Amino acid sequence: MRGMVEGLTSPVPVSSRLPAVLQEDDLLHRFTGAFDDALAPVYLTLDALACYVDPHLAPADFLEWLCGWVGIEPDDTWTTERRREIVAHAASVHRWRGTARGVAEAVRLVVEGDVQVRDNGGCSWSAAPLGPIPGSAEPALQVRVSARGEVDRRRVERVIRAVCAAHVPFTLEVVQEEP
Repeated sequence: MRGMVEGLTSPVPVSSRLPAVLQEDDLLHRFTGAFDDALAPVYLTLDALACYVDPHLAPADFLEWLCGWVGIEPDDTWTTERRREIVAHAASVHRWRGTARGVAEAVRLVVEGDVQVRDNGGCSWSAAPLGPIPGSAEPALQVRVSARGEVDRRRVERVIRAVCAAHVPFTLEVVQEEP
C-alpha cells in the first residue's frame, strides 16, 4: 500500500511560500513542516503518475486496480509479469472486440498455445430483392486451442463469451499438445 516514506522531503515546502515576515517565525516553520510531511507523498505520486498507469512500471499491488480499470478479471494463478502483459494488451483486445481477431487475441492472453478462430460470417442479405440468401444465415464461431499445459476450459469459455457478440454461438475445441 502507498503511504508515508521515511525521510521524504517536499519539493515545495509550505514555509517557503509564506510571506517574508512570517518566514522568520520558528513555531510557524515547525507547524508547516507537518503539512510538508503529509504533502510530500502526494507530490511524489503526482510526479510519478505515469508510472502508476503504465502496466510495465506500476507497483505489483497496483496491477489489480489496473486490471479493473481496463475491464479484465484478474486470475490468482497469473504471475506478476503475466498480469502486466495482459493489462498492456487489453486495449488491443477491446479494439478488436466482437471480431475473430479479437476473440483470438483475448484467448491468447489466458492460454499458452496456438489459437485458431473461424467465423462463418453468417448474416442475412441478398444481392437481388427476394433472391436466395447465399451461405449460412446463422452466425457461428469455432475456436480451436492447441495448448501447452493445463487449460481451464470454463475460464476460456468466459473469455470468449465476454469478447464475442452476444447473439453468436460458439464451439470450443481444446487440443493438448505433446510436451
